Amino acid sequence: SHYCRDNGLLLHIHRAMHAVIDRQKNHGMHFRVLAKALRMSGGDHIHSGTVVGKLEGERDITLGFVDLLRDDFIEKDRSRGIYFTQDWVSLPGVLPVASGGIHVWHMPALTEIFGDDSVLQFGGGTLGHPWGNAPGAVANRVALEACVQARNEGRDLAREGNEIIRRACKWSPELAAACEVWKEIKFEFEAMDILD
Repeated sequence: SHYCRDNGLLLHIHRAMHAVIDRQKNHGMHFRVLAKALRMSGGDHIHSGTVVGKLEGERDITLGFVDLLRDDFIEKDRSRGIYFTQDWVSLPGVLPVASGGIHVWHMPALTEIFGDDSVLQFGGGTLGHPWGNAPGAVANRVALEACVQARNEGRDLAREGNEIIRRACKWSPELAAACEVWKEIKFEFEAMDILD
């Protein structure tokens, strides 16, 4: 991390292989411990799980990871897996990265879960657009802008998210095409990260 700081580079911390350490019930450690260690290692952004998409996770637990990564002071909140108050003092925060199977229909949930201080990494959700990469990027950006505007107007993204995206499709043919491609794509499985 010192090299990155000295040379103006961002340090991305990928969570590949984390499951070997934190998804085993009989050994290992919980991802919240890894998140703290990775923050202390000096990374700038890290895959944190998404709640939606294929990097599953329980919503409250993932929100706990996000708090631990980017907030300076985190109150004890057992419902989020935060078992004691954490004061990071002046240690820089880390931006959570949402990626893995996410697409335009996930944007309302991603906006609600991660807010403004995050990285939304759409791989296949961009590259899988039927018209190519650039229209895929446009579709994602239009969906994000529509959700941020709706949130800022006080609308309920959890309840109105699909309608917000549908209305934005009227102004963006790129988004309309992406919505058609991704309408049936779902990842349905039980989360491994649970409080027990």
